[in-house]
Amino acid sequence: MANKKRARIEEALSVLTDLGMPRAQLNERSALCLLALLDLPSEKSWKGAQAPLIGITPIMDWARKYYRKAYAPNTRETVRRQTIHQFIQAGIALYNPDQPERPVNSPHAVYQIEPACLKLLRMYGTIFYKKNLALYKAKRGTLVAKYAKMRQMKMVPIIVTRGRKIMLSPGDHSDLIRGIWEEFGPRFVPGGKLVYVGDTGNKWGYFDEELLASLGVNINDHGKMPDAVVYYPDKNWLILAEAVTSHGPIDSKRHEELCSLFKQSTAGLVFVSTFPDRRTFNKYQEVVAWETEVWIADNPSHMIHFNSSRFLGPHSI
Repeated sequence: MANKKRARIEEALSVLTDLGMPRAQLNERSALCLLALLDLPSEKSWKGAQAPLIGITPIMDWARKYYRKAYAPNTRETVRRQTIHQFIQAGIALYNPDQPERPVNSPHAVYQIEPACLKLLRMYGTIFYKKNLALYKAKRGTLVAKYAKMRQMKMVPIIVTRGRKIMLSPGDHSDLIRGIWEEFGPRFVPGGKLVYVGDTGNKWGYFDEELLASLGVNINDHGKMPDAVVYYPDKNWLILAEAVTSHGPIDSKRHEELCSLFKQSTAGLVFVSTFPDRRTFNKYQEVVAWETEVWIADNPSHMIHFNSSRFLGPHSI
């Protein structure tokens, strides 16, 4: 039985070589990931390959169940970044084909073998495989471009200024960040200037480093930036906003982190936790820090002030 499992892993490595994967992906981990995407235990023939929707942890569980390969939980990111990511780039796998707008960092992210690749791999071991491999590789560049374009169409646009637009990765988190700039900003920070917008797919979605530096703040790549930063020139305030979808609001710990990160600011600091709706707010309201503000996107004209006599405005730190 062990020999049969080893032989199947070697076959998967042969397939990855045929598909032109880089040397860094020609290893047992990548072979098992491919087999998991195909739901192909050693007892099943290649023509019986399937195309389940499967996440990273289920891939690791599948490898343990069918090939007795146990991966530690802390290797999850290695599997995603060093194998599955490259499969997507090569057009072998699709990312969230069931729901392309799912956020990049969603715990519900799933992957699936690309249909044309599945059709080819079902021929592995037959006289048709080599001929169709050449045809598949000739067309794959077009397929990769096609899927990249489809995902690009799901990106969330934000108009920074007239003639300047940035695109954020699709998902509820990016939708809420857009709401901070396009709905919260005009109502509560009129004339505000966008300083920073984070993106789950690209940490620096937008960053006016020069403007922030003019306010005494210099940030490096390791700083724990809020999701959005807006400067309010009329009052000389910096609005530090967190978009709460899957992660928490500005609680006491986060408040201290932001105070430390922006301690050199010559502008007053305003801390705002933003939520898509009241249901999400209700999940987190008990941990929202005092001396901060709350804005709920589906009631955009109102704010909740977590302080006593103070309303929207900076607090000394």
